[in-house]
Amino acid sequence: MLTGVQPDRIQRLYGGDLSEVLLLQRGDGQAVVAKGGPSAGTEAQMLRELAAAGVPVPAVEAEYGDVLLIEYVEADEAFTPRAWADIGAQVRALHRHLGDSYGWPVDYSFGSVRLDNKPGEDWPSFWGEQRLVETAGLLDRPWRERVERLAGRIDDLLPKRPPASLLHGDLWAGNMLLMDGRLAAFIDPACYYGHCEVDLAMICLFGRPDAAFWDAYGPLEPGWEQRRPIYQLFPALVHLRLFGASYAPLVERLLATARA
Repeated sequence: MLTGVQPDRIQRLYGGDLSEVLLLQRGDGQAVVAKGGPSAGTEAQMLRELAAAGVPVPAVEAEYGDVLLIEYVEADEAFTPRAWADIGAQVRALHRHLGDSYGWPVDYSFGSVRLDNKPGEDWPSFWGEQRLVETAGLLDRPWRERVERLAGRIDDLLPKRPPASLLHGDLWAGNMLLMDGRLAAFIDPACYYGHCEVDLAMICLFGRPDAAFWDAYGPLEPGWEQRRPIYQLFPALVHLRLFGASYAPLVERLLATARA
């Protein structure tokens, strides 16, 4: 076998909606996580970039074609105020790591949903075209037209050139591992450089961070409340494409809030 681990010492981990994730127990007692998928090398580079920014992530052990081996990080999943404060401080540290342009050196994907990461200098154009219009392109015509209308006036809705922060790109509670009241690791990144509010909008899409998170993260720029649904619309469109009509009400609500 590739990893030298016998089948009876392999356990499927919770999650893995878009890729297979296995826990491998080696004979020496060491555990390692194996992830399968066509973008193993890209995810490895993202994890290294996050580590270089000083935030906790699993260490990359090896890449074998479509298989990525990473450190197994123990977690207790206790989202206490103390843990939320640590998450807030770590996300702020992540967002202080800046790039020269928006995007990423290579494209990425959430399952069948391709992410156009071509670097650009104009943030509203990047978000409107490479995130919203691109993602809505395979949806039914009424969805597409509403998204296109929103993108057509996005220059008036988003800042022209906010700092290009390093983003996790899929920052929700399921991609945070906690242990003893601290953040043990961020996992499953979909990194690129962009407006920091993208990560903050995602973390609020399927949950509500404790007040300790916001206290630790620090103040936000004026107008963030109006921008949030525009940033949440992208992951909502991704979920609609990947998982079907159960996410249609979410997309409808966000489009209505953004007046699209």
